[in-house]
Amino acid sequence: METYLVERYLPGIGRDGLRALTERLGAASADLRARGVAVNYLGSLYLPQEESCFCRFEASSANAAVHVNELAEAPFARISLALALGGVGD
Repeated sequence: METYLVERYLPGIGRDGLRALTERLGAASADLRARGVAVNYLGSLYLPQEESCFCRFEASSANAAVHVNELAEAPFARISLALALGGVGD
């Protein structure tokens, strides 16, 4: 599986909206896995000053990454293949 970065713009979303978004992404990921689609929601980073959010997924394909976001009704600007790099001490 590969890592995909999903970029989305969420003006005015607020904490409750962010919480609901991440819950929907987790639930959609679990639903697709139960149906045999290899996809895992790995977490998100929200940039308040930019009103943008970056979500990471591990997925078997870009189509699986698109599908999980569509199932979660999570709008996105783009989905890109990403290469994970080690952190300090790796």
